[in-house]
Amino acid sequence: MSEDYTKAPITEAERVMVDYVVQLTKDATKISPLDHEKLRKVGFDDQAILQITLIASWFNYINRVADSLGVGRD
Repeated sequence: MSEDYTKAPITEAERVMVDYVVQLTKDATKISPLDHEKLRKVGFDDQAILQITLIASWFNYINRVADSLGVGRD
């Protein structure tokens, strides 16, 4: 999964969630209501979609801060 999640043995719901998180990470401006509908179709409700979005966004944020400050690089 660390190299290519599309080939990982994960459920459809997990794949849709990871697709969403990848898009959020690459360019969140391209996320549309259709992406949220895909998440709902595999069982995520609005609260879960919010949690997925907040957690992924937080990790993106903190990784950018750490990368900018050189944290972990020696």
